[in-house]
Amino acid sequence: MCLDLCLVKERFLVTGGSRLVGTVRVAGAKNSVLKLMAAALLTEGRTTLTNCPEILDVPLMKDVLEGLGCTVHIDGSVVTIDTPAEIKSDADFDAVRQFRASVCVLGPLTSRCGRAVVALPGGDAIGSRPLDMHQTGLEKLGAKTHIQHGAVVATAERLVGTRIELDFPSVGATENILTAAVLAKGTTVLDNAAREPEIVDLCEMLCEMGARIEGAGTSTITIEGVAKLHPTTHEVVGDRIVAGTWAYAAAITGGDITVGGIAPRHLHLPLQKLRVAGADVETFATGFRVKMTGRPQAVDYQTLPFPGFPTDLQPMAIGLATVSEGMSVITENVFESRFRFVDELLRLGADASVDGHHVVVRGKEQLSSTSVWSSDIRAGAGLVLAALRADAVTEVHDVFHIDRGYPNFVEQLNSLGAHVERVS
Repeated sequence: MCLDLCLVKERFLVTGGSRLVGTVRVAGAKNSVLKLMAAALLTEGRTTLTNCPEILDVPLMKDVLEGLGCTVHIDGSVVTIDTPAEIKSDADFDAVRQFRASVCVLGPLTSRCGRAVVALPGGDAIGSRPLDMHQTGLEKLGAKTHIQHGAVVATAERLVGTRIELDFPSVGATENILTAAVLAKGTTVLDNAAREPEIVDLCEMLCEMGARIEGAGTSTITIEGVAKLHPTTHEVVGDRIVAGTWAYAAAITGGDITVGGIAPRHLHLPLQKLRVAGADVETFATGFRVKMTGRPQAVDYQTLPFPGFPTDLQPMAIGLATVSEGMSVITENVFESRFRFVDELLRLGADASVDGHHVVVRGKEQLSSTSVWSSDIRAGAGLVLAALRADAVTEVHDVFHIDRGYPNFVEQLNSLGAHVERVS
């Protein structure tokens, strides 16, 4: 399925000057639901996911799974996946190439079918994200992998558990190794594993399916292979990046937003940074409240894997810096091309300069409206938040990126007091 032309041509008209006030509830995490959908390939039967976000990437993953022989039904926040006894091992090229997360079918297909052919994925323009660690992990489990005709090909007569140490705590590599190892013979120990809450969510679902996994949420995960899994019903963990976006929206606009549906511990450092910037932050069991009175103070950031500051919230941090009092230095340690977003902020009149993987921002009291273009999901959301501090109406183009990660974004913004219009 290709993105509909009218979606590509849609844009947002954002009127500056709004102070966002009110309550929002976040849905399940984009960075989790797609991996959970792929995990349904590991067993025959019906898998049901609840609390799913209503975003473009979910029907895109539906296309991938249906191309492999599954039947997928989306009913609001509930996704059901019926996986047959025999599934195909070749993922559809046109479906896979549209978004990065589609590569997460590599592990389940290699494990279940003994063969996987997955096109090298597309997705956000935020820098190089090679599959080297994915392939190396599968090879250590006994698979043979190579790149052929624009796809990664993996074959294995039988995967066997072993010890694997990642060069970097890659979320995607951790997920593919996990979903391959759960059906492997013997025990796999994965060192320097990713620790993100979405990894924990995947491990919890796999355990509900009958997998034996210990150490989820730590840097060492132990997987004892089992002969067979069974389908389950699982609730997707709340989206910490969407929740963090609303937290920074409150700070950028001098607003007061209460966010529900998220464990505050998943955003400990981003919320702490807001406290340093001058916001009042209150946390409770299933959410938090951020209130900013007065102009925020400049804060420095550096992105790191969890529990560090998330790279996906870097555009929001830069957006806050553009209107803060003083100078901020933001360092990007995960994706080398994520500062493309800064070029669009310059159109809005921001005082920012890029030096390698650092950006220096000198805050201004107000930005100036213009036309800007989204290069990825988070950059698009960050531009909308920055536009709320501009002096008139800003046109944000290529908003299909935003729709891939933020359900009902315009409607939620307007419910908080913004004036945002979607037009074609």
